[in-house]
Amino acid sequence: MAITYLGLGSNLGDRRRNIEDAIKLMAQRKDIKVREVSSLYETEPVGYENQRWFINGVLKVETTLKPRELLEALKEIEEALNRKRDLRWGPRTVDLDILLYDDKKIEAQDFVIPHPEMHRRAFVLVPLAEIAPDLIHSVMGRSISELLADLPQTKVVKRIE
Repeated sequence: MAITYLGLGSNLGDRRRNIEDAIKLMAQRKDIKVREVSSLYETEPVGYENQRWFINGVLKVETTLKPRELLEALKEIEEALNRKRDLRWGPRTVDLDILLYDDKKIEAQDFVIPHPEMHRRAFVLVPLAEIAPDLIHSVMGRSISELLADLPQTKVVKRIE
């Protein structure tokens, strides 16, 4: 089984419920085992900023799916939760991203592993550092806690209860 870290985000509707529903749908699958769930954080939007703040978190999962199969499974879950892809970085009911997949490095036309922007995003690094601070980024060769420490504090990320 591959160890994979997934990013979760939502800023439409009941944001917390959308995240919880995505985790439940993953947990119902036989080919994905949810092993750890970070706290949830409210975060400022990135890219397109004229929208509601997000709730974000990170999951550690084990999967028998290959990277592309996992990507397709995540897209199916997004669709089940009414994800629309109207505007890049725009509002969404749920966003599921593969951050890391074992120590694999994949550059395909439609996806890249490790996620190419994760080291620049506090909304990813804060929850990831919570559950895997010593995990080494397979391209950058640095731990998640080191990447987080180097990140400029320009965006608000606050833990929610």
